Amino acid sequence: MAADAIRTAIQAAGEYLAQHPEEARSTDSPAVATLVDGLVVRVTGPSGATITTDMVPSVGGTATAPSPGWLLRAAEASCVVSLIAMRAAMLAITLDTLEVMVDSESDDRGLLGIADDVPPGPLNGRVSVRLTAAGIDSATLEEIARWGVKHCPVCDALERPVPVTTEVSTA
Repeated sequence: MAADAIRTAIQAAGEYLAQHPEEARSTDSPAVATLVDGLVVRVTGPSGATITTDMVPSVGGTATAPSPGWLLRAAEASCVVSLIAMRAAMLAITLDTLEVMVDSESDDRGLLGIADDVPPGPLNGRVSVRLTAAGIDSATLEEIARWGVKHCPVCDALERPVPVTTEVSTA
């Protein structure tokens, strides 16, 4: 989609939600995960979307698919790219290059439950953005990149405590 079309869509959505704020909040589409074999998991979502995950051999997986942790980083990276591209379109800036790398550091003792003082998730994360646009100064590009990270729903979910409820059915 061209930058003009992105800008037009964002403006229309923003105007609509400004006039109808009660419609801004909605339930996100569910992801349903099912154990396939060993540690291979198939996840299904809306419109027939599917992904498969697996774990590394050191914890009993076969590494036949990406791990859930890698997919989390992939979700964050792709979300940041999308938000940066949206912001650039809103400012009528054509990006020549846009690449986001997300990595993190983890301690597997938390995942395995062998150290109560070690969290099972990442200890820290890093979002590295590389972008260029002809005729646009570095300060403006940095502002666009930081805006994208700040408004990325995946980054927000990782940085802000989000209440999670657990429901278990054994029948």
